[in-house]
Amino acid sequence: MIGGVLPTKGGLTNLLVCNERIEKRVEHFYKKCIYTHMTQRLNIFYNNRIIPKLMGEFKYKNKLQVTRIEKIVINRGLGDASQNGKILDSSLNELTLIAGQKGVVTRSKKAIAGFKLRQTNPVGVSVTLRGERMYSFLDRLINLALPRIRDFQGVSSTSVDGHGNYSLGLEEQLMFPEIDYDKIDQVRGMDISIVTTSQNDAECLALLKEFGMPFRSN
Repeated sequence: MIGGVLPTKGGLTNLLVCNERIEKRVEHFYKKCIYTHMTQRLNIFYNNRIIPKLMGEFKYKNKLQVTRIEKIVINRGLGDASQNGKILDSSLNELTLIAGQKGVVTRSKKAIAGFKLRQTNPVGVSVTLRGERMYSFLDRLINLALPRIRDFQGVSSTSVDGHGNYSLGLEEQLMFPEIDYDKIDQVRGMDISIVTTSQNDAECLALLKEFGMPFRSN
């Protein structure tokens, strides 16, 4: 009963639909506020704190020389499962939720008979983040996702490639709060590559450390 009047079946249906729409709008607004806050926070922190500190540490002459993150690539290889359309779509949706940007299907560049793989066959999913989405994901990775790993003791500081790029492998997707355990088909990991403008590993690690990357103590 609403306002002393018992709603009809049609009126009750409309009321439920209206409430559902309001909930979705509130949820969308809430997520947008969090996304905006995280993006602004990292941008401000980088410009006000990280740049001056790295300029002093590495003796840069101007701000343009200070290393910065260029892009973040999230990739998930699926192996034989990539031939299953349902699993492929599920992984694509998960990466879209985690990254905040629609992912793409990665395909084989050549045929490999031993793996029964034809050219252009799907082999996984990937998403490349730049700008605001990149900083928002990095903030959520460092401050929300990694601390949720059971018995987490930090990430390795040796996973650099000699050219200022850092790679991180995750064994599951459940550490990200955007993922609902009841809606996943299987626990699957992913690889995350952080590409910076630095020319050596020392600058890359110093930058990530200032952002708060929890490196493991050796």
